[in-house]
Amino acid sequence: MEQIFDNKTLTMSILATPSHANFNGVMHGGDLLKLLDQVAYACATRYCGMGVVTLSVDRVLFRNPIKIGNLVHFLASINYIGQTSMEVGIKVVAEDIAKSCVVHCNSSYFTMVALGSNGRPAKIPQLVPVTDEERRRFEAGRERRMASKKNAKRH
Repeated sequence: MEQIFDNKTLTMSILATPSHANFNGVMHGGDLLKLLDQVAYACATRYCGMGVVTLSVDRVLFRNPIKIGNLVHFLASINYIGQTSMEVGIKVVAEDIAKSCVVHCNSSYFTMVALGSNGRPAKIPQLVPVTDEERRRFEAGRERRMASKKNAKRH
């Protein structure tokens, strides 16, 4: 089978509809979190070729609200790989279709764990960063992972 996509990245888009609205008339943060988790799952599964589960969400930064009617783009990438887990970084931009402009709305980092057919964590292919951007993301992901481990030992 021919591979036609880069398995380290994923782009998904949805239209923010009235069903996503909160009481302020913009996209509800909980709806966005659910979509972020789905994007992280799809990106991680595409990379490792097996099912994954969410281990943690290290950071979700809500920068700007997403207006109903905007086209919402999720730009995901595998940033860092451990033995059985991986960090998926996701940037969210909202496109005002009528005005032809975009705004960065959200950034987040999900740690996903690959599961083998036995339901236990499974080894995943190592990531080989090629571009300067991939190397920068890998190093930043490694630093977040080390900080997370250090923080876990304190608690």
